[in-house]
Amino acid sequence: MWYTGIVEIASSILAMVLVAAGLIGQGFELKKIRASIRTDEQLNPQNIFVDKRNFKWYALIAAGLVISFVRF
Repeated sequence: MWYTGIVEIASSILAMVLVAAGLIGQGFELKKIRASIRTDEQLNPQNIFVDKRNFKWYALIAAGLVISFVRF
């Protein structure tokens, strides 16, 4: 019985860590992307959020959300 409580607490902490790391990492990545774009024409939010460098952060955020909703 105590095992399920520990697993729930650990999965909650893991989910929070994954979401926080994904959001912080994406913030730094967006800063790098904005710094690499020089012209105002290319500084389009659609181009920034669809950039392939962001997908690893989206995967971390999604994994954290899935873990938080599934709850072993």
